[in-house]
Amino acid sequence: MARNKLAVISIAALVAYLLPVERARADDDPDAIVSVNGQLNFVEQYHPAFHAPYSGPNSLDPGSRGDETFALSALIGLRLWSGAEAYAGPEIDQGFGLSKTLGVAGFPNGGAYKLGSSTPYFRLHRLFLQQSFGGDSPGGDRLVITAGKFAVTDMFDTNAYAHDPNNDFLNWAVIDSGAFDYAADAWGFTYGLAAEWTKAWWTLRTGLFDLSRFPNTTALVRGFGQYEIVSEIEARHEFWGQPGKVKLLGFVNRGRMGSYMDAVALAAATNSVPDIALVRRPAFRPGAALNIEQQLDGDLGAFARLSWNDGSEEAFEFTEINQSVAAGLSLKGTSWSRPGDTVGVAGVVDEIARSAQSYFAAGGLGILIGDGQLHYGTENILEIYYRAALMRGLAISFDYQFIADPAYNRDRGPVSILGLRLHADF
Repeated sequence: MARNKLAVISIAALVAYLLPVERARADDDPDAIVSVNGQLNFVEQYHPAFHAPYSGPNSLDPGSRGDETFALSALIGLRLWSGAEAYAGPEIDQGFGLSKTLGVAGFPNGGAYKLGSSTPYFRLHRLFLQQSFGGDSPGGDRLVITAGKFAVTDMFDTNAYAHDPNNDFLNWAVIDSGAFDYAADAWGFTYGLAAEWTKAWWTLRTGLFDLSRFPNTTALVRGFGQYEIVSEIEARHEFWGQPGKVKLLGFVNRGRMGSYMDAVALAAATNSVPDIALVRRPAFRPGAALNIEQQLDGDLGAFARLSWNDGSEEAFEFTEINQSVAAGLSLKGTSWSRPGDTVGVAGVVDEIARSAQSYFAAGGLGILIGDGQLHYGTENILEIYYRAALMRGLAISFDYQFIADPAYNRDRGPVSILGLRLHADF
């Protein structure tokens, strides 16, 4: 079924690709009191059968498999008073990531949440107030305060070339820093307060956000009973006349979390499989990320991300990655007369700490991974995509990902994942 859908949409995309592309779009009315922007995103992914001598509860299915995700969302803005705006972000979601979003630490579908549904359902993912002080003129100071429900990654760890799973790369460890364990519910959103102060060539951001009540769950702690503090400094520059940015981010999570070694020790003492939930206690978990983007010419850009977190404690919100290095290139299609198109290539190397290796080797389960055993290796990922603009507000992307040692397991894989993405703005 998945392959039939891919074939039908691919043929339609090929026909549309050959049609003239309308590239002009009207600017938003700067005087409008109400703004409404919407988008639709459909992702179909498929992988053929791959080598796997064993599987666990959180393994990627080794059989031939396809899954899809669908999201229809809007961002509604209301101008309240000078510098103040309120936003609401309703969304309708449906579908599943491959193997119900399990089996790969650097998961291949940025449109997949950690829970899925075969029927569409409604969520209000964003509801926040934003107050700005100062102007937008070059060299001027500007302070923006944001409070309410939104995604930490709406403001932090952004990158011009690798951050939007609706339009660029799809892999989690490419669109975000893999070891940035940012506060979020199972859909990727949380309540928080953030400030952004911008000067001529630099910006400082800081925020306080609610963690989940328990790691990787749908319910958030209210009132910052468990919390994340995150700060980021951004420096803007020009190299050889081309703009670029360097961002350094630090975060610390404070909540009830388990030590991998405590879980392994308890399992050894009781002759059982490690269960991280049995050893949770209040603890801190720090981390950091370096995020670089650099335009090389008018059409070509490069990016890199390096990130780390404390691997002695369990992953709380995002995924089981303790160290990650990602880098890639993004090229617009001007040279082949398709300026609205983009091709991108990225490589990722993800690692987990020794304590995490011991936990998963003994049969422990995490947020996304857990094969029941572990013959450890780094999780190496290659992603290539081509995004073709079909007409105004409509694009289709073809995506390929090669994942060696999925879930850090040399006994399983490699796996090739074919993807097709349809995106519309309105």
